[in-house]
Amino acid sequence: MPASPKVLILAGRRPGAPDALATAFGVSHKCLVPVVGVPMIVRVLEACDTAFPDSPLHVSIENEAVLAEEPTVVRLRAAGRLTLLPSRAHIVDSIVDAAAVTGFPLLVTTADNVLMTPDAMRRFVTAAETRPVEALAGMARREDILAAHPDGQRRFYAFRDGAFSNCNLFYLKDAKAMHAAETFRHGGQFGKNPARIVKAFGLLNLLRFRTGWYRLDQIFESVSRRFGVVIGAHVFEGEGRLAIDVDNERTHRVAEEILARDNR
Repeated sequence: MPASPKVLILAGRRPGAPDALATAFGVSHKCLVPVVGVPMIVRVLEACDTAFPDSPLHVSIENEAVLAEEPTVVRLRAAGRLTLLPSRAHIVDSIVDAAAVTGFPLLVTTADNVLMTPDAMRRFVTAAETRPVEALAGMARREDILAAHPDGQRRFYAFRDGAFSNCNLFYLKDAKAMHAAETFRHGGQFGKNPARIVKAFGLLNLLRFRTGWYRLDQIFESVSRRFGVVIGAHVFEGEGRLAIDVDNERTHRVAEEILARDNR
């Protein structure tokens, strides 16, 4: 068993227009949308609880009343396992504020990461502890994602050694590793917005990224140099489902089909 990290689940609602999936299901927050009858936040909490039964669990959400009466939340809070923390408008600010409370090492995931498994999380933490990195990001290959479900993802980051998508799973070893979170302030969705990657990584890296010049490990090495913190990627070989989060009606259907397949 790996050491028990602190766990942070990001569940806040983005400012602005209501989330379309939440609206479709008649709930206030996407984290409350049921997947095969179970709210997404419950699925992720239970996976984290199973993976790390001795770890303190934290959920970042802008209004704790949203979750206060959810039975799994009530149970975990009563057991002293779970703390609800206020989220901020930007994901990076939510992580920074939460880390000041949780401490390190810190495992970060999202409330829509319903296909993540306890075993995968434990292996990811073991990799983070044994590699010479201060931060680690979970990734999966395009071919593995499409093998898990042909509609699982439609956007990938293309590199010289293949195309990848992230698994919404991150490990921050210590306070210095918080510099790694800054890559997401301007570049979290860097495949969609060139201006963001210029701010996050620099113009030369944008050109190399866009032309597929880098291998996956090289982009992380370059980012590490830019931010002065060693950031690595952990590729979940053959486990493409881990990169499929629930963002819209299509991925909701995909997640339900994969979970139904698991239960056959």
